[in-house]
Amino acid sequence: MNVLLIYPEVPDTFWSFKHALKFLRKKAGSPPVGLLTVAAMLPKEWNKRLVDLQVTKLTEKDLAWADMAMISAMTVQRTSAHEVIARCRKAGVKTVAGGPLFTIEHHLFPDVDHFVLNEAELTLAPFLADLEKGCAQRVYESKEFASIAETPVPMWELADLKQYGWMSIQYSRGCPFKCDFCNVTSLFGHRPRTKSSTQILAELNAIYDEGWRGNIFFVDDNFIGNKHLLKTDLLPALIEWQKDKKVPFHTESSINLADDEALMSLMVRAGFHMVFVGIETPSADGLADCNKKQNAGRDLVADVKRLQRAGLHVQGGFILGFDSDTPSIFQRQIDFIQQSGVVMAMVGLLQAIPGTGLYDRLLKEGRVTEKLSTGDNVDGTTNIVHSMGAEGLREGYMKVLRHIYKPKHYYRRLKTFLREYHKPPITEKVRGEHIWAFANSIVRLGIIGRERWQYWKLLIWTYFCRRELFPLAVSMAICGYHFRRTAEAHVR
Repeated sequence: MNVLLIYPEVPDTFWSFKHALKFLRKKAGSPPVGLLTVAAMLPKEWNKRLVDLQVTKLTEKDLAWADMAMISAMTVQRTSAHEVIARCRKAGVKTVAGGPLFTIEHHLFPDVDHFVLNEAELTLAPFLADLEKGCAQRVYESKEFASIAETPVPMWELADLKQYGWMSIQYSRGCPFKCDFCNVTSLFGHRPRTKSSTQILAELNAIYDEGWRGNIFFVDDNFIGNKHLLKTDLLPALIEWQKDKKVPFHTESSINLADDEALMSLMVRAGFHMVFVGIETPSADGLADCNKKQNAGRDLVADVKRLQRAGLHVQGGFILGFDSDTPSIFQRQIDFIQQSGVVMAMVGLLQAIPGTGLYDRLLKEGRVTEKLSTGDNVDGTTNIVHSMGAEGLREGYMKVLRHIYKPKHYYRRLKTFLREYHKPPITEKVRGEHIWAFANSIVRLGIIGRERWQYWKLLIWTYFCRRELFPLAVSMAICGYHFRRTAEAHVR
């Protein structure tokens, strides 16, 4: 069996980092770890070929070679997924689809031959068994949650790692919280299921053996869902592994990480230097609207700064459009982002995703429009009839984007962050590609860029005041260029 593992194209979004990655001469953020894991679960005698449309094209030769195409995608890749499926159908190649997009919306893809939905650990084996017997069904799904204690090491050898900005691995699935707008728990449950430290070290060694020395992203939706196992198993193992590796990690976590100094310390010693946190809103009423109990009753600015001082650079997610939001929320979001020094602030409009409490509630109220959620958190779209009114919400959203990514405000916020941040012991080593990116930034940001005054002020200040953070300052200046380009496109 010749199998194409196809990952549809990701559009230009906040998280694509396309404009920033060009400085490094990289094409995409990360290879599709889900597809590479599925590849390792397929029969060993099958011939496998990865076609990641983030970095390459799907050619007629690929389609002529293939007996089957296995496609995985997220909601944001919906348009490209339709195009891929149409090409496969035209070429007479059987299609098998799975992953979050198809688990939620498989009824919208009539041309797919087989769906292997939910978690592949449960649904792939029955499909393969039926396929071998010549009686494969169209849909394989499960309401159970899989153990991931035997999930294999992804087949990293199928990917051209030089094309990517970072690698991804997964330690756990599931989240103990139940935020109203989030479909993580409907997809993966409340009880976090974890891999063993032995599994994670095997995955890290496989990436390291492929020659990778840059950042690795733990893609868990909430890395600290099981604190006990982190403290007693994974983090001690990572600390030992890092003694002769020095590979930087980043991940996602709930804000209550800031309450646990011992856990923060262990994470930093294990190599974590950055964490994405869903902050959502500075409004107590907004947090109540979305059942974000873990954020309620806290000084969120102080929490962010506590994480920064521990050596964890905080990326933040923010949402506008809760029922309790009034026109004052736009300035409150701006003030919070600026004061906290959350440089990488992802601000989006509330969207209702099928499978969430928010979607079910608003559907009953007749407030879900026919428009599908785009899956792009920051494209200014929404599929909800908001209490504030569409025009007022849109204008306020554009005001926030214009402000926080205007060079003057972005660089001021970056400087606020650099004052607070305590450099962790393990950071990415400066390599040739970083020197190239720095030289590129001098030209594109420092000479021809409209932010050149702020760029040079930042570099001079950092050199004299926080010299150990100079590479980080350059990196964040480059990221700011990407965020600005993306935000301006959405505002237009």
